[in-house]
Amino acid sequence: MHDIKFIRENPEAFDAALARKGLEPVAAEIIALDATRREALNESQAAQARRNEASKLIGQAMAQKDAAKADALKAEVAELKTRLADLEEQARAGDAALAERLAALPNLPAADVPDGVDEAGNVEISRWGDQPQFGFDPKEHADIGPALGMDFETAAKIAGARFTFLRGGIARMNRALGQFMLDAQVARGYNECATPYLVRDEAVFGVGQLPKFAEDLFQTTDGRWLISTSEVSLTNSVREQILTAAELPIRLTALTPCFRSEAGSAGRDTRGLIRQHQFEKVELVTIAAPDQSAAEHERMCEASEAILQALGLPYRKMLLCAGDMGQASRKTYDLEVWLPGQNAYREIASISNCGDYQARRMNTRFRPEGEKGTEFVHTLNGSALAIGRTLVAIVENYQQADGSVRVPDALVPYMGGVEILRP
Repeated sequence: MHDIKFIRENPEAFDAALARKGLEPVAAEIIALDATRREALNESQAAQARRNEASKLIGQAMAQKDAAKADALKAEVAELKTRLADLEEQARAGDAALAERLAALPNLPAADVPDGVDEAGNVEISRWGDQPQFGFDPKEHADIGPALGMDFETAAKIAGARFTFLRGGIARMNRALGQFMLDAQVARGYNECATPYLVRDEAVFGVGQLPKFAEDLFQTTDGRWLISTSEVSLTNSVREQILTAAELPIRLTALTPCFRSEAGSAGRDTRGLIRQHQFEKVELVTIAAPDQSAAEHERMCEASEAILQALGLPYRKMLLCAGDMGQASRKTYDLEVWLPGQNAYREIASISNCGDYQARRMNTRFRPEGEKGTEFVHTLNGSALAIGRTLVAIVENYQQADGSVRVPDALVPYMGGVEILRP
C-alpha cells in the first residue's frame, strides 16, 4: 500500500518510480479519487455540524413558542438526515475505490535498484564456488532421480502433474535438509516458529498477494488460502500491532510446506522438482525499523548464502532490476545455484526488502524511542532455502558416473552417517 499524502505531494516522482516498473502514470487518477472522497467527507462533516446546530435551535424555538420556526428547523433536520446518509455512502464508496486502486499497485523500487523490464536487466553482484568438473556428461536430476527414489509417476497417479513422491534415501535427504537449514538459521538468531498453513484473506492481502495474484494460490472450500510460503504467516504475526523500538528487529524462521498453483507457468519446468504445486521451504522474515532494514537485508542474504556455501553448491548473487522484482519488494537479491545437468544457474532463493509496503497493508507500526508518534515498520523476507531446489542442486552437483550421489559433508550427520546415495 502507498502513502496517499506522498502521492498528492509528489505525483511526478511517484509516476516516474512506477515507470521503472513498466507501468503507466496513475498519480492523477489517484489524486482525483482522493479528492472525490475528501469532498464527500468534508460535506458530510459540515452537514452533521449543521444538523447538530439545527437540533439545538429546535429546542430554543419551542421554548419561545415559535412553532413556525421549530417546524422549519425540523424539516431541515429531516432533510439533513437523508443528505447525511447519501454523503456517508459516497465517502465509503470513495474510500473503497481509492483503497482498491492503491492495493493493486506494486511497491516502488529503491534508488539503487537497476532499471530494466525483465531478467535481462538483472545485475550479477558476485559468484561463489567452482563449478564441478566431470569425466562424463552430467545428467539432469529428473534423469538421475528416479533410480534414487524420486517417483514422479506415482505422484502423478495420486495428485496429477507437478508433484513428486520421494522414497528411501532421497526422502531422508529431503528431511535432513530441512532440519539442517532450520538449525543453521536458529544459530544465527532467527526465532523458530511453527505457523498455520491456512490463512484468511486479510493475511494474504497483508503481504501483497491479494487481490492481484489470487490465481497463483490455492483456496479451500471455506474461503481460507493455503500459504504459498510461510512469509504469509510469519509477517502477519505482527499485523495490527504497535511495537516498541526495543523489540526491533524481530527475526523469524519456519519450515513449512508451500502451495502454489503455478497458474502462469504452463509449459515451464514440467520435468522434475523445479516447479511444483507443493514443496517445502525454510523462510526468513524480519520486522525492522526503517533505519535497520538495509543492514538486515544484507544480513538475511548472507544467511541464505551460508547454506549454499556449507553445502558446497556454486551460486551467483543477482540484484534484480525494477521490472523483474515482485509486487511487494523495493529491492531483491536472487541467489542462483549452478545446475550442471542444465548447464545453467537457476534461482534457489529470493531475498527482499519490502520497506513499509506490507506494514501499511497490515497496519503494523512501532513507536521510536522517546517519541509520542508512531511509524510503519519495514518487513523483509527470504528463502533459506527451498528444499526441493536444493535437493536438485545436490543431485546434479554431487552425481557420480555410476548414478550414485555423494552426500555433502555438512549433511552427513543429519543423514545418520550416510555418505552416498546409491541407485
